[in-house]
Amino acid sequence: MSHPAGSTSQSCPVLLTANIISGKWTLLVLRDLSNGINRFSTLKRSLSGISPKTLSERLRSLEEAGVITRTAYPEVPPRVEYALTAMGQDLIPLIDHMREYGTKWLATGDAASPATPGHSKHGA
Repeated sequence: MSHPAGSTSQSCPVLLTANIISGKWTLLVLRDLSNGINRFSTLKRSLSGISPKTLSERLRSLEEAGVITRTAYPEVPPRVEYALTAMGQDLIPLIDHMREYGTKWLATGDAASPATPGHSKHGA
């Protein structure tokens, strides 16, 4: 794949996108938010093993990137909800494609031997 002359990493759309979605748990947070508005506790429960600190950091970075919105309601107890913005919604097909890729190539545990001509590992 060629890159335009004079292209810098700061203008590369792939790198810019990777900077937003990189980081452990980030894609899973986006996946869960794609199902609708979620509260912190709901996200924490669905992401078994994530620490509250890490979840807070991921939510904050996604909000700063413009991928999610954070709405705090002045109630007792306080209620905060997170939702995808239009920019965040546009990442969902990427996550869906990653799911399809993982199912096709990685979920069988046989990722080291992709299908070869005349031999399909899926029988199709």
